[in-house]
Amino acid sequence: MAGTDYGKIVRDGLWNNNQALVALLGLCPLLATTTSATNGLGMGIATTAVLLLSNVTISLIRRAVRPEVRIPVYVVVIASFVTVVELLMHAYFFDLHKVLGIFIALIVVNCTILGRAEAFASKNGVLPSAVDALGIGLGSTAALVTLGGLRELVGQGTLFAQAHLLLGDWARVLELGVGEGFHGALVAILPPGAFIGLGFLIALKNVIDRRATRKTVVIAAPPAQPAKAG
Repeated sequence: MAGTDYGKIVRDGLWNNNQALVALLGLCPLLATTTSATNGLGMGIATTAVLLLSNVTISLIRRAVRPEVRIPVYVVVIASFVTVVELLMHAYFFDLHKVLGIFIALIVVNCTILGRAEAFASKNGVLPSAVDALGIGLGSTAALVTLGGLRELVGQGTLFAQAHLLLGDWARVLELGVGEGFHGALVAILPPGAFIGLGFLIALKNVIDRRATRKTVVIAAPPAQPAKAG
């Protein structure tokens, strides 16, 4: 696709159009699985894999699918890749699969994946669709890990606990803790803590965006001209 701005696609997925913090899509796994940074990372990797595979496939078949049946076809494609990812996690990351449970299967109904299939992959070539999937997936993963890490740190005083379940024994070096005497805020790992944490992340993003816009306006504004003497 000539003239495609891949940098913009990635920036939109990571920040400007972050599906969790801007579009507020995929909130079910975001709020339910982020009791730890490891859970968030596992869900983010699974979602990104499904998003990448489905975007590429839908881009390849987009000219062969009739408009009347495109949504059922997209759902079947997404469901097929979710099944593959779930079986792989069950085989190689069984302990993490037990923690994430039904939310792996529920990736099928994640509005983020179906939305990108309809809004982007069905209208663009394979490479832009793959880049879009990676940008959106990494943006969603960043939101999952950040929210999970925040809730885990405040609620349990740990960070990336049990990371070895996902990344292997070497990842034990990532497992941090503030000490056994730490008494966390239980609300952080309960459902209300998920909503509160998400609210803080959205507010922080809005503040950063506002400041960036203000700086851009100041830089773009021409210098004031001195008044001429009468």
